[in-house]
Amino acid sequence: MPDRRSPARMTIAIACALACLATIALHAEDWPQWRGVDRDAVWRETGIVDRFPADGLIVKWRTPVRAGFAGPAVADGRVFVLDYQETPGTRTMDGRERLLALDEETGEVLWTREWPATYRNIVPVFATGPRATPTVDGDRVHVLGAAGMLSCFDTATGDLLWQIDTVADYGVTVPVYGVAHSPLVEGDLLITLLGGEPDAMVVAFDKATGVEAWRAIETVVEAGYSSPIVTTAGGVRQLIVWHPGGVTSLDPASGGVWWQHDFRVASGLTIGTPVRSGRYLLISQVENGGLMLALNPDRPAARVVWTGANPNRTDRPAQNSMTSTPIVTGDAIYGLNSYGELRGVDAATGERLWSSDRLVPQDRWASSHIVRHRDRTFISVETGDLVIARFSPAGYEEVDRTHLLTPTTRTRGGGSGRWRDVDRPVLWAHPAYANRHVFARNDAEVVRVSLAAADYE
Repeated sequence: MPDRRSPARMTIAIACALACLATIALHAEDWPQWRGVDRDAVWRETGIVDRFPADGLIVKWRTPVRAGFAGPAVADGRVFVLDYQETPGTRTMDGRERLLALDEETGEVLWTREWPATYRNIVPVFATGPRATPTVDGDRVHVLGAAGMLSCFDTATGDLLWQIDTVADYGVTVPVYGVAHSPLVEGDLLITLLGGEPDAMVVAFDKATGVEAWRAIETVVEAGYSSPIVTTAGGVRQLIVWHPGGVTSLDPASGGVWWQHDFRVASGLTIGTPVRSGRYLLISQVENGGLMLALNPDRPAARVVWTGANPNRTDRPAQNSMTSTPIVTGDAIYGLNSYGELRGVDAATGERLWSSDRLVPQDRWASSHIVRHRDRTFISVETGDLVIARFSPAGYEEVDRTHLLTPTTRTRGGGSGRWRDVDRPVLWAHPAYANRHVFARNDAEVVRVSLAAADYE
């Protein structure tokens, strides 16, 4: 049948169709919390460069900041960054933590808010700033400082909505490397690891008021440094918490325990984030060599697929990332081990598939942040480089590499032999990937760098 619409109506219809196609073709999204929208280190945007330009990436703006390990969060046209400055002349490492809200397009400082913080209990070489990425939820931004101050601010005005000193109110002992758990929003609740005495390892608060909703897990060990995730498995929502006593699955609505698996880490160095991929739930740790669980599809339960003991912190286990979180794709794990070796590991058996020394220098506590983007990955490397790569069970393919941001923090590795007294500059803050740009920070500045293909045509 012939189309009897008028030429004007047909023109409007074609324009609308083209607009819809353009919207589908170019998808943009924010990065509102630790490891992205779903805490899974997946970047879903389109219109991104295939390779880096030969003359380097375009830096849209640079804004000065103070010191910190906390990566930025990007939401609703604003960039949120945490930093710290020690008060000159103090011997107790007292200072002030600060939250900055920047305009996403210009880098202009929209507002700042500060509060006192003491870093006297933190190892001095790492007592340089906050660790936990801000969590943005609508018109609120939630932050947890390295000294245990939990705060909620209005994103537009910076007004303080509520604040809890977890050390004073929950008996939290600040761990030796500082409080590092990024708060998690689930429904009307804000959930975070605290390590509060005696039964507040994990606490949920009403996200609007800060009133406690529930607490869970007896605190018989320190809280460690791993941020929790929430996922749907076995027909229910599960809050996955990794602490130095083990892995616990909680009902995020009530704090009730779904299941628990003991996996003790004597040093308290639970750092990487739990990784869910299909039936797999991966925990990565250098001393214990990693733990792979399989989630039951029919009920909230989990069984051990494999575990690798490593009590002497040797380099023998196939999978032993430390400060980095691996990714799981299909039946393979890809990640950087504690000594700077990139590895592919069979997810079903825990056996090594391959290894490579191409990503970073071979140093103790080596770190990188891997983010999946379609059929490839973007890897921010502690040397300040940004890498495009592809992983497969057959090996590592480095597609391209460019300089992103100069490291300004120095780290010292422990251990013995060649690993004793390692001292090198590192860029350890996790960048944010939002609206076709990467947002990165060191101890001097935060930058917005374009990864939009259109900017390089």
